[in-house]
Amino acid sequence: MSEVILREIQKADDRAVAAVIRSVLEEFGVPKVGTAYADPQLDCMFETYSEPKSTYFVVEKDGKIIGGAGIAPLANGSSEVCELQKMYFLSETRGLGLGAKMMELCLQKAKEIGFQQCYLETMPYMTAAQQLYQKSGFTYLDKPMGFTGHSACPVWMLKDL
Repeated sequence: MSEVILREIQKADDRAVAAVIRSVLEEFGVPKVGTAYADPQLDCMFETYSEPKSTYFVVEKDGKIIGGAGIAPLANGSSEVCELQKMYFLSETRGLGLGAKMMELCLQKAKEIGFQQCYLETMPYMTAAQQLYQKSGFTYLDKPMGFTGHSACPVWMLKDL
């Protein structure tokens, strides 16, 4: 069985990461406007997550990027709150526990950076993701925090770190 590697993003990963994210969003029929699909940062993820208090991890198998997730300060939010961002995995990787491992890695990094809470936004029909978020200690919110630009994502969750 081939080894799965979780590591920080590298410049050479940009195109593959963008392709994974767009592929998953298309698979789920997510609107292209008001979601991560339209984010200008999607094609320059390494540079985006090289900013202070930000990091992005990829999942690699046999030299192929198969998923990823990151954290960054919540846009227009408290400096104590980070956002779990762009956590997506190709269909063949789901159900293998990689989401839980990635979640643990991101939340640990958020604590190390000094964040007190982690926020996320998702779609209502991404139920498996929501189950993982709840299992990881996230709870639902009645309204969004900050201003992420993801107006089409109506599910908001928060976790105390």
